[in-house]
Amino acid sequence: MFSQATFNFLDELAANNARAWFEANQTRYEALVREPALTFIAAMAPELEKFAPQFRAEPRRTGGSLMRVHRDTRFARDKRPYKTNIGIQFRHEAGKDVHAPGFYLHIATDGCFFGAGCWHPESAILAVIRARITDHPERWFAVRDDEQFAAHWTLAGESLRRPPRGYAVDHPAIDDIKRKDFIALAPLSFAEATDVDLTRLAAQRFAAAAPLMAFLCEAQGVAY
Repeated sequence: MFSQATFNFLDELAANNARAWFEANQTRYEALVREPALTFIAAMAPELEKFAPQFRAEPRRTGGSLMRVHRDTRFARDKRPYKTNIGIQFRHEAGKDVHAPGFYLHIATDGCFFGAGCWHPESAILAVIRARITDHPERWFAVRDDEQFAAHWTLAGESLRRPPRGYAVDHPAIDDIKRKDFIALAPLSFAEATDVDLTRLAAQRFAAAAPLMAFLCEAQGVAY
């Protein structure tokens, strides 16, 4: 799947982030980035079916689990046209975009990792997640402190400085209620990212994050 050559290409893209260079190296992008990514996605489909059947592994060239290489520069000061990482999201079947519950793989020369959860959920979804934690803190603590989950995953993302309006400052889960992201990250070394057993490792890590994903899905009223 992914190889040293994949990382070499991403380094070269970072140094030559321009349309002319990318178009001249399109064949290398296909061979070193897109095809390995699609192979990984296809291999993950039967694995997800075992522990997260509502999540989809779609090995399509566009519109599937592989996130697009083109950056959205319409409102950005940084006008570089291409992403210099590989992003793969296995999204819930009811999800419409990257903010939906999902499992994630990040491949980049400055670091690789697994992700799970809801990144930057819209305000209505954020409200129902916070409400579920408020009403069922014991359920949330069981998820957050699950032994298998905590062995590999760390909660991450942005948080408010102060409790959101209407929430008690002394609520036992207030530090988590203040979260704006409900995501967790698990480290992935370069050696692991280029190993032939990456699919097996990804399945193990994602399965360990099942308690978090189930909680987030229940909060949103969708099946896990």
